[in-house]
Amino acid sequence: MEKRELLYEGKAKKLFTTDDQNLLISEFKDDLTAFNGAKKSSEAGKGALNNKISTELFKLIESKGVPTHFVGMLDDNHMLHKRVDVILIEVIVRNIATGSLSKNLGIEDGKVLPFTLVEFDYKNDELGDPKLNDQHALILGLVDYQDELDKIRRMARQVNDILKPYFAEKGLNLVDFKLEFGKDKEGNIILADEISPDNCRFWDMETGEKMDKDRFRQGLGGLKVAYEEVLNRILGAK
Repeated sequence: MEKRELLYEGKAKKLFTTDDQNLLISEFKDDLTAFNGAKKSSEAGKGALNNKISTELFKLIESKGVPTHFVGMLDDNHMLHKRVDVILIEVIVRNIATGSLSKNLGIEDGKVLPFTLVEFDYKNDELGDPKLNDQHALILGLVDYQDELDKIRRMARQVNDILKPYFAEKGLNLVDFKLEFGKDKEGNIILADEISPDNCRFWDMETGEKMDKDRFRQGLGGLKVAYEEVLNRILGAK
């Protein structure tokens, strides 16, 4: 399968058409952005690491019964996947308080939450990805029915129930992560985008070391080494 026309370029990926109208190719980029694009850089090899990590996690999630857009990894930087109509809601799943949750609500950084929190953000760079409640999402027409929001929440919690113990076995706390969903050609809601240290927070259980994009956000350095360690722990468990 070869990529054809450039359909879209985002912060972390380029999206290409193929000779099958129902399949697309994502090219994972080495670019790094934070704070809605205010901070930018690049890290050679980062895109390939995210592609490999996402591939393994999509395969795991599929095997547990959650439908995704994943079809296959074509090479280090390219993933073949189903075309979806993206739902413009970023779904944030939180197990431990940190980042904007601590900053905005004053919850102690590192506090384990009494239950898994699922939040919605409006996927809109111009508006700064503001928080959404269900009524906002319905008024904006981001989904057609309340049932669709309920399904997205259920699927997000199901993904967390799969990934949280999976990473715990590898000595990593899954602190929080961002998911995106879309509708396939039959109108089914499925998991899309990527699952990688770019949109997950991983803390080493023994040292508390951050193994994700916070190393870039906070100027800690060693981002590629951290991403490599996450991939090695995933592959080492096979």
